[in-house]
Amino acid sequence: MQDDMRVRSTAQIAGHPIHPMLVPIPIACFTGALLTDIAYVASAEIMWADFSAWLLVVGVVFGVLAAIAGLTDFLGNRLVRKQPPAWPHLIGNAVVLILAIFNTMIHMRDGWTSVWPTGLVLSVITVLILPVTGWLGWAMVYRHGVGVAR
Repeated sequence: MQDDMRVRSTAQIAGHPIHPMLVPIPIACFTGALLTDIAYVASAEIMWADFSAWLLVVGVVFGVLAAIAGLTDFLGNRLVRKQPPAWPHLIGNAVVLILAIFNTMIHMRDGWTSVWPTGLVLSVITVLILPVTGWLGWAMVYRHGVGVAR
């Protein structure tokens, strides 16, 4: 591929794309929140609801940072926008972030209603979308070479 046709990452540090460095954090946090929601529903131990709330806050913060880096790549290079998985990846991750923000607000309530049923349902939906958007993101890297230095 010619140098001017590379699908470079616009948001990078020392040639390393920022977006793929950040996305594992919200993925781990949102998955952890689902697991701690399940633990809370099974045990009614408030500690698990507190863990869920904190995991969601950290996941949303890093999700917003990852979204900014991803959006910078998306808007900064027209070749990124031309990749078939780019739009579904962007839209899917926007949906995940919006769900996680709502889930965080739900989890800020006190007691049982912070998790059951709405918090748990939002956690499940969020985590079910993540493998799809992750697959699309990896397809952009491994099939289309987005952000890969050659």
